[in-house]
Amino acid sequence: MQKLTPFLISGLLIFGVAACDNASKTSESAPNNPNEAPQTPTAKTTEASQQDAQSEVRRKQANSDIRAREQRNNTTGGDTTRAKGDLASEVRSKLEVNIPKSQLTVNAADGGIVTVSGTVSNQQELAKIEKLAKQIKGVTSVVVKATVAPPKK
Repeated sequence: MQKLTPFLISGLLIFGVAACDNASKTSESAPNNPNEAPQTPTAKTTEASQQDAQSEVRRKQANSDIRAREQRNNTTGGDTTRAKGDLASEVRSKLEVNIPKSQLTVNAADGGIVTVSGTVSNQQELAKIEKLAKQIKGVTSVVVKATVAPPKK
């Protein structure tokens, strides 16, 4: 048994060195070298990504994620106050999937006050912002500073 232990330890070390040799990448198209510029996605890839982000499946996933966060928050006794970062993140997720092609930023302040700035495509989307943001537990009021973007020519 005493001779087997050093053999096992050396085997694990060799395996660890071999496993660490490959750099971790977040996606197939990520550069091998961090100093290397990433590849520019093709128009087809960009369009596919936009369609995926706006799909009904993505919307359901985001809403499910928001519900899970709220349930976790309720379980930990966080009904009364929410971290500003969590609140802003949940509102941002909700707006992102329900108002596609918008360019919105979300900031949260103490007391559940959420400020939404940026641009949306039309007046209907602008009207949705407050309603969607108030669906997130912990949001007490919404300040909408967003505007309707002029149509592109």
